[in-house]
Amino acid sequence: MSDDVARPPRAARAARAPIVWDIVTSSVLLAVGVVIAAALTFFAFFLVFASDSCGSGGTACDTGRMGAGFLVALLGPAIVMLAAIVVAIVLMVRRRVSFWVSIAGIVLAVLVWLAGAGLVVSGVPGFTF
Repeated sequence: MSDDVARPPRAARAARAPIVWDIVTSSVLLAVGVVIAAALTFFAFFLVFASDSCGSGGTACDTGRMGAGFLVALLGPAIVMLAAIVVAIVLMVRRRVSFWVSIAGIVLAVLVWLAGAGLVVSGVPGFTF
């Protein structure tokens, strides 16, 4: 028995209806995520203040680690949110539930920023909060 007999033609299959609540929720959460990513990018610029004690009093900082952490904190949240937007749009076009991608993107963007900030702080010996 061939596949043509077992499955109806593609046009005859029922098309999925758009999930309106999911599209609205995903869109709002993605907009919130973009605002959060922009705020995290803005706050990344304040991480350079961690290097204030470098060079004074014989404090030798790991500037390579600090620079890498700064780049992660600066660019990471935007890259994560961009990926979340692309994945959410693909899921919405395919009419799949996509709101969870927005939530995961926001959480991951914050975690990436915190990892970058941790790298910056770890480059300063004796740094305390």
